[in-house]
Amino acid sequence: MAGSNYSYQDPTDEQPLGELFSELSGNLQQLLKKEVELAKVEATEQAKRAGKAGAMFGATAVMGFFGLMLLFFAAAWGLATVIPTGLAFLAVGLLCLVIAGIFLISAKKEVAGIRPPQQTVQTLKQDVQVAQTSLKRGLQSEPDTYGKGR
Repeated sequence: MAGSNYSYQDPTDEQPLGELFSELSGNLQQLLKKEVELAKVEATEQAKRAGKAGAMFGATAVMGFFGLMLLFFAAAWGLATVIPTGLAFLAVGLLCLVIAGIFLISAKKEVAGIRPPQQTVQTLKQDVQVAQTSLKRGLQSEPDTYGKGR
């Protein structure tokens, strides 16, 4: 390949330890960049869910406020006039509180579904295992390399 920056190295050639660690460092940097990108994608998804739950909590607060206002108004008007009109306001106020309760239950379910980035955590665990295995293999074969040069 003309103009390619990639140079082939025969796997039977021994690379100095410094080059191996330099290559490992570069590979780990690339790996970490990819992990950060994955974490951003997963965090964005979770942030959207959290935003939806926040909107539901907001709706709960608004409906709860209106419900309390109507209940207070109905109680005051009902006591002042002692006629069925006050009971109508009381029923409307209770209905608003029931709606607020439904929003609250929905919001709690949505919040309970928010999880940390599972895929990122899993791949990070796998990456650590691969790195540990590679280092163990490298350290086990390294004394033989040093023994040959002396």
